[in-house]
This record gives sequence, structure tokens and C-alpha cells, in this order.
Amino acid sequence: MNRRPTLLAALALTATAALTLSACGSDDDSPAKDSDTIAGADTGDTKSPSPATSAPASDDRPKIELPSDLSYTFDWPKTGDKEKDAVLADSEQSIKAVDQAIVKQNALDKAYLYYYEGEAAAETQKFVQDYVDHKAAVTGSYRFYAPEVNVGKDGTASLSYCEDQGKAFVKYLETNKIKKTEVTAKSYVIYHTSLKKNDKGVWVIQKIVSQSGSAKCQP
Repeated sequence: MNRRPTLLAALALTATAALTLSACGSDDDSPAKDSDTIAGADTGDTKSPSPATSAPASDDRPKIELPSDLSYTFDWPKTGDKEKDAVLADSEQSIKAVDQAIVKQNALDKAYLYYYEGEAAAETQKFVQDYVDHKAAVTGSYRFYAPEVNVGKDGTASLSYCEDQGKAFVKYLETNKIKKTEVTAKSYVIYHTSLKKNDKGVWVIQKIVSQSGSAKCQP
């Protein structure tokens, strides 16, 4: 499973027959398509607004540029623990990097591949490709909250957090139309990620699972 299962389900429900994917909108954990044969992965010319939000590319980290119609609130204050705060900071960038790939319509965008490895990278590639195939992007406001982070002595960590998708929507790039969906219990999603600190000192995601309608994330 990957980020924003509710939004991806909305994408599947509103797709035309010509754009239908055989597995779109499911929480399928099947392997991603061959990275050398992804159609449309390099098509970055879309109708998305000009970039307005960016994160500095420090310590060789990739620059993240997002359009002005996307906004984020991360309600996860610093813990005071150096490694836990690094996990939170890198996880924030990993979330934005996936959205950048969707906006750029590039399932092999280097920014998210900087923060995802192995199983998580393969699933994220498939997740982004679903949007590319539908010529769709994401828009609106996202809020992330209730983080729980644990860091092991072996260079691994776990992070759980909630996402409020109530003001987040799918946007179709060819028509610039936005598919607005009703806020329900499923608009609140919990994520569980497993991370590892790589040789660059970056906390990269190895595995990510999600559950829509989590009782823990309800307002």
C-alpha cells in the first residue's frame, strides 16, 4: 500500500474507459512495472501551476519544487532527539518528493528515489505511474499529525503518522478539472513506515503501509 489510498480510489472511480487501469485504486502490493519500460515517465509538460514551494537541496539532498495549489501542514514538532528529528525531517521531504513526481508526471523522478529504496521504491513507482497513466495530479491541502517515531541502535527506525485528506483532491491535467470528494472516515489515513539510515546519513524508507479510516486518526 502507498500514500493516499482514498485519493487513488477516487481517481479510479472517475476515470473514463480509455484511461482505466486494470489495478488502479486498489491497495495492491504487486511489483511495479519494469523501470525501463514505463510509458510516459518522462512527460513533464503539464498544466500545473508554476512552482511556489521548495525545500533547499542541502547535503546533496534533491530540491523539491511544488506548485502553488499544494500546501502542507506537518504537526509533528521536534522531539529534541537528534536522530528522531532527522527521521521526521527526511520523512517530510519524502512525502513532498512523491507529490513532485506526480506533478511532474515522472514515475522515475530522482527526488523520491533519493528517499525510497527496495519494496517502498517499487510500490511508489507504481503509485505515481497510476497518476501518469490517468494524466492526473494532486491538489489541495494536506495535514500530517500524530507522529510516533522510534530509532534503533542498528541504524533502523519506524515512523507512524496520520494524514487528513479532507481538503486534498485529484486534478485531471488535460481538462484542469478537480474531482472533489466528500469527507468521510476514510479521509483519515494512518501510515506505518520502516526506515534505514544509509551511508549518506539519510533516513530512507524501506517499507510503507497505510490504512484508511483509522480510528486513531479521526478528529
